[in-house]
Amino acid sequence: MLFSKLFVKTLRQPPKDETSVNARLLEQAGFVKKMMSGVYAYLPLGYRVLQNIMSVIREEMNALGAQEIYMPALQSKELWEKTNRWKELSDIMYQFSDHSKREVGLATTHEEVIAYIAANIIGSYRDLPMAVYQIQDKFRYEPRAKSGLIRGREFSMKDLYSFHADQNDCDIFYERVAKAYGNIFSRVGVTAYKIEASGGSFSKSFSHEFQVISDAGEDKLILCPKGDFAQNVEVAKHKDGDPCPVCGDTLTAVKGIEVGNIFKLGTKFSEKLGASYVDSQGKAHPAVMASYGIGPGRLMGTIVEVSHDDRGMIWPRAVTPYHVHWCDLLSDGTVPPKHAKIINRLEESGLSVLYDDRDGAPGVKLHDADLIGIPVRLVTSKKTGDMIEVTYRGASQSALHSVETAVKEITKFYA
Repeated sequence: MLFSKLFVKTLRQPPKDETSVNARLLEQAGFVKKMMSGVYAYLPLGYRVLQNIMSVIREEMNALGAQEIYMPALQSKELWEKTNRWKELSDIMYQFSDHSKREVGLATTHEEVIAYIAANIIGSYRDLPMAVYQIQDKFRYEPRAKSGLIRGREFSMKDLYSFHADQNDCDIFYERVAKAYGNIFSRVGVTAYKIEASGGSFSKSFSHEFQVISDAGEDKLILCPKGDFAQNVEVAKHKDGDPCPVCGDTLTAVKGIEVGNIFKLGTKFSEKLGASYVDSQGKAHPAVMASYGIGPGRLMGTIVEVSHDDRGMIWPRAVTPYHVHWCDLLSDGTVPPKHAKIINRLEESGLSVLYDDRDGAPGVKLHDADLIGIPVRLVTSKKTGDMIEVTYRGASQSALHSVETAVKEITKFYA
């Protein structure tokens, strides 16, 4: 991709009205554009990162045997009244009357919808277990939308829903999903702790959150430094300084960003929306349900919060918008044939290249490269001659390599 053709404009300074690191850097680097409080447009660089995160999520969900679907965001009041959540969630749900005077809302979540759909598909115990997921936009009125992509009013969400014949089967799948979540967070470059939390409006029992430790977080947590124990303070029976009930080490109070959650729903939604099955004896039972959420956009914002320096973002390899950022400091607006051949070799190896062909000041190009945060930067200039300068984002040193060595180094880095 030629930088001169990229639909982006970097800013010399971050926007003054943003308080969070992720909002400041993502807007300054041209990844997103703020439309209003809690609502952002994803521009090409940002959308590539978001798609990469979604690809990792899809791979892990598909590995569980879950099938992808897509449900509507526009919801009828009648459906939500079946679970009494039309009124219960009215403070955060966008509710209005359409031109026909029918009361509708924008989905804050999709338990009602999936249970209604499942009621028309599940009939026998032979249909279970079943797991489906979607990646869809959600809408919630958030009065504290001041944390960039971490807390928005319109945001992307991966919902996985599972249906089971009994609680034991649900529990087994629940743990499989928890492991898959661990894989997702590890693959996108963050460390997430599995935290006990309340069930909220979804479940009367405990749920689990996945929290990334960060001062930018709004959740208060009590955890063991060894990872043996962790709870949200809303349900914690222990406090900062207490011994860990598992290993005896000292518990610590920290702040965290919630990047995922999983809930055992029981039969709350299946009973009210008719999602039942008939067992081998011909007796009807409500299906046991669970739901599992990850916010791809929130995860993107979290990555920025924990992976940046004073020059800009530092993208993990799995989600970077491009694999290589090439700053040609001699460019006159064209790509030299010898550079085009190197780009082709890298692309044939599955690596994408952002080539800065702008006829601009070297300092601007290098500044933008640091700001955008692609893991590998190449520089060609009068100083490098026939060599290529290779720098890894976040490292303090660079090295000059021949073309052959540079290509091998980069390919090995992403292997």
